[in-house]
Amino acid sequence: MTSVQDALFGLAFLPFAAVISVWVAVSDMSRMKIPNKSVMALFAVYAVVGIALVATSVMPLTDYLWRYAHLGVVLLIGFVMNAAGLLGAGDAKFAAVMAPFVALGDLPVFAYIFAAAIIGGFVLHRLAKRLSFVRSATPGWESWERDDFPMGLCLGAGLVAYLVFVALTGV
Repeated sequence: MTSVQDALFGLAFLPFAAVISVWVAVSDMSRMKIPNKSVMALFAVYAVVGIALVATSVMPLTDYLWRYAHLGVVLLIGFVMNAAGLLGAGDAKFAAVMAPFVALGDLPVFAYIFAAAIIGGFVLHRLAKRLSFVRSATPGWESWERDDFPMGLCLGAGLVAYLVFVALTGV
């Protein structure tokens, strides 16, 4: 894809991914669960908006179809990581449906963005759980009481940051 097509790709998906990512982050922080409906919603966004991008010649059909392979590979890796106790099943499923949004050539860029999202999300979450005004505004949130981490916060932030990057730079 050209840089203009890449920028349009990022812009087309960004509003939908942002809303779903906020839903995932809030749900994961409050209940330590990523709803299957949010996973299906993000999948539907890629399917529907992706076809629209193919129809308008923004994205080649072969690229669109091959990106479903990203989903399968990440789902397999996620299930192995879940079986090993490294992450939750919801995290694995959400990461898998995020995968088609990331171009294979952008994997190094996404890795840096995602690493920053993990570090930033972890630090901000651990800080927020110690602030009384945050705790009083969000009573009963499970992630404040548990030692494990709501990775949905970082997954969504990483996806949104990547799409913003693509929209602004057209890489």
